[in-house]
Amino acid sequence: MPTLQFKTSINCANCLRAVTPFLDAEPTVEKWSVDTENPAKILTVEGPNVIPEQVMKAVAQAGFDIEPAAA
Repeated sequence: MPTLQFKTSINCANCLRAVTPFLDAEPTVEKWSVDTENPAKILTVEGPNVIPEQVMKAVAQAGFDIEPAAA
């Protein structure tokens, strides 16, 4: 299953609660997590048909910064 990673500004439990409905509503995302211990606050997203632009739009709609993580 394809896995994508993004740098974000999601940095605490309240941030996770705020972004959850947006990412859970994205139909191409099957599983996601944020490493809030990582300085880059890495969002890892999995799904067979994940569309990076859709993930970035969902996170931005929740009010957070997001950009593709360097490969």
